[in-house]
Amino acid sequence: MNVLITGTSSGIGKGCAKYFLKKGHKVYGFDRRESTIEHPDYKHYCLDIRDKEMYPELPPMQIVINNAGVQNEDDIDINLKGTIAVTEHYAVQPEIRSVIMIGSASGHTGSEFPEYAASKGGILSYTKNVAMRIAPYQATCNSLDFGGVMTELNKPVMEDEKLWNAIMDLTPLKRWMSVEEAAEWIYFMAVQNRFCTGQNILIDGLEAGNSNFIWPE
Repeated sequence: MNVLITGTSSGIGKGCAKYFLKKGHKVYGFDRRESTIEHPDYKHYCLDIRDKEMYPELPPMQIVINNAGVQNEDDIDINLKGTIAVTEHYAVQPEIRSVIMIGSASGHTGSEFPEYAASKGGILSYTKNVAMRIAPYQATCNSLDFGGVMTELNKPVMEDEKLWNAIMDLTPLKRWMSVEEAAEWIYFMAVQNRFCTGQNILIDGLEAGNSNFIWPE
């Protein structure tokens, strides 16, 4: 299948692209940075997903994975508006099979930078909007809302022992997800899943659901 993935130069996007290539798919990658993947079935485009005029002409996509995201003053424009622009341009069409939004646990809890949390919260409702509109094509759309993932973006806390220990105290599984695990989840929901749609799936090691029942001993 033809697969479009945004944000493929590092992190989850790169891991996801490599996983789909390993499974025999043709992958098209968007990123503002140069390609870090060399594979005969991979085509890279250096572009900013906010700039619709830069969008290349591509063959019809069967899978679109909206992974590109930032944690800065451009959160709303890139994480939300950029995702909407890519999806409307490449995914809402008869040959689509699956759309995956990479959301965040903070879209459920609000516990991150204000504009980042708002951008990911918007992804949750946009997922349901797209799911309804592509259902007539027998296509699915879901968001995978990860908690901590071991990526370059999270090094500020991963490399700070005090902060890392504080995070682990809140995470019942006592670890974060690997990039490879994230890619496996994305592949399963995009390729193998054919009936679950319009869902915001929280995958965070129970960090958001952690609660302590207090009662006299």
